Amino acid sequence: MQTKEEGVRATNQDFIRYDQVEKQQNYHLAEGNSDEQFDDDFEARTVDIGRFLHGNADDKRAFATELGDALHDIGFAILEGHGVDPALYDEAGRRIEEIFSTLTLDEKMRFRAERFGSVNQGYFPIKETSNMHPDLVEGWVFCRRAFEETRSFWPMPEQAEFFRQIVEGHEKLILPVMQSLLAYLGCDAHLFDAKLTGTNFGLRLNYYPPVSDADDASGAARLLGHEDIDLFTFLPAPRVEGLQVLNRRNMKWVRIEAPPGSIVLNTGDYMQRISNDIFPSTTHRVSKPRDPRQRHETRVSFPMAIYLWEHEMLEVLPCIANPKYPPVKAIQFHTSITSKFYGDGYAVTEA
Repeated sequence: MQTKEEGVRATNQDFIRYDQVEKQQNYHLAEGNSDEQFDDDFEARTVDIGRFLHGNADDKRAFATELGDALHDIGFAILEGHGVDPALYDEAGRRIEEIFSTLTLDEKMRFRAERFGSVNQGYFPIKETSNMHPDLVEGWVFCRRAFEETRSFWPMPEQAEFFRQIVEGHEKLILPVMQSLLAYLGCDAHLFDAKLTGTNFGLRLNYYPPVSDADDASGAARLLGHEDIDLFTFLPAPRVEGLQVLNRRNMKWVRIEAPPGSIVLNTGDYMQRISNDIFPSTTHRVSKPRDPRQRHETRVSFPMAIYLWEHEMLEVLPCIANPKYPPVKAIQFHTSITSKFYGDGYAVTEA
């Protein structure tokens, strides 16, 4: 198996054997390849989820069409009108910096990530987000269990009560998004209501420290190119440049600049599987800012991934003809893919 340093030059196709949905795109895990192209003309679609939350039936249908078209096109959209107070996002950025800069490495390592159900939850040291690539980021994943047992999972339990506000704000968007996508596909809009009420999630706090000259010269990315292994992800718009999305239609990278206070929404592997590839799992990465001066600044983000519980079955939706994928239990699906990040022993298999 190649080393993480060799992963700086690797492509996703080097690890394609782990994927459980079709991914024909070929890309380097880190930006820097001279053959890469960027689409500077692409404009991200912004959709007003307030039309669903506060509108009538026509408003909801219109929103479902707009959101479905955006996600079918490139697998991501920008949400406005979501109702979460932007001041919470500003405060979250300050608290993430406090958590990562105040705790010692020994204190953080007491919470080193391990698998709970399907999801690797806990602390990820810098350059150890995965075995594939030396990412220039520290991360901390908190799933629903972490908000039920705060003293077991949080090094600073008082922070859990603050971040619970963001989690609860985003939870109110889960059913509106899923109902809209099901309606777009011609399914019963309420098919997943029960499964997604109180479902599992992963709130990931990302802390990107200033990039050293040595790390800058290494070619390592802040976060490797990847697809999320979930239904969809809510990402409050980051303040510092870096998020890039791959447009599969022309194989060019798109630099995302979402307005402050908005939410970047992207679909993941669970959604690609159940939609029979209609909604692609969005390829994205975090690159270093183009301005070298900004590389010496801290960057934070806090995406929230929406999962199904590990015992649930993933199967192509009943309203879609000619399914490409057989049913599979979520824990097998999830851990088979994530074993490319954490090693083959991470995968859970059942007879």
